[in-house]
Amino acid sequence: IQISDNWPGYSLDLFTYPQHYYGDLEYVLIPHGIIVDRTERLAKDIMQDIGDNDIVVLCVLKGGYKFCADLVEHIKNLSRNSERFISMKVDFVRLKSYHNDQSMQDMQIMGGDDLSKLTGKVSFLCFLLIVFFMFCKDIVGTGRTMKVLLNNIEKYKPKMIKVASLLVKRTSRPDGYRPDYYGFEIPDLFVVGYALDYNEYFRDLNHICVINDRGKAKYRV
Repeated sequence: IQISDNWPGYSLDLFTYPQHYYGDLEYVLIPHGIIVDRTERLAKDIMQDIGDNDIVVLCVLKGGYKFCADLVEHIKNLSRNSERFISMKVDFVRLKSYHNDQSMQDMQIMGGDDLSKLTGKVSFLCFLLIVFFMFCKDIVGTGRTMKVLLNNIEKYKPKMIKVASLLVKRTSRPDGYRPDYYGFEIPDLFVVGYALDYNEYFRDLNHICVINDRGKAKYRV
C-alpha cells in the first residue's frame, strides 16, 4: 500500500491514544486496525511462499518486535486452520554501529544465538524470514546494513531467505535494497508508534503517527 506525499492523515480526535502524548503528535498516519489487517495479508502471502518448509523468524530489535509478534501470530493461526502444520522458531538480533552507520566494518550484530546451533542442519533451517519494522536511509542506507546481516546469516545455509518490513520510507536517496514483503510505503516523515520510538518514548502508542516539533523537543536527550 502506497501512502502519497500529500496524504493529510487522520485527525487525532478520531482515535484514542495515551493521554501523556496529548500535544506531541501531528496526526495519525496509519490507524492500528489497518496495520492489523495489512499484517494478516502479509502473513497469507508468506504462507503461500513457504510451501511445506519449516520457518525460522529472525526479528530485528527493538522496533520490529511488535510487528514481528503480530505477524508470527497470524502465521500460526493460518497454520492451525490449514491442512499442513508449519514448525516455527523465533530468534532476535540487534544491529549496532559505531562511529557511523554507513561503515560495514563497524556494524555489530548482537543476538541470534540459536541460529549458530543450526549450522549443518539445512533440512531444518529451510525458510528464514527476517523481520524489520522500517526500511529507510537511516536504517538501510545504500543496502550495506542489510548486506552485512545477510552475509552473516548465509553461513548457516538456509534454503531460502526472505525479508519483511512493515514500512518502507521513500527518500531522495535510493535504498539499494527492498524487502520481499512490506506493508506500507510512506513519505519521508518522522513516525512513531506501534513499537517505533523516539528516544524510547511512543512505543506504547498503537497507531503509527507523525510526531510534531513539541514532541521532539519534549523528549529530546
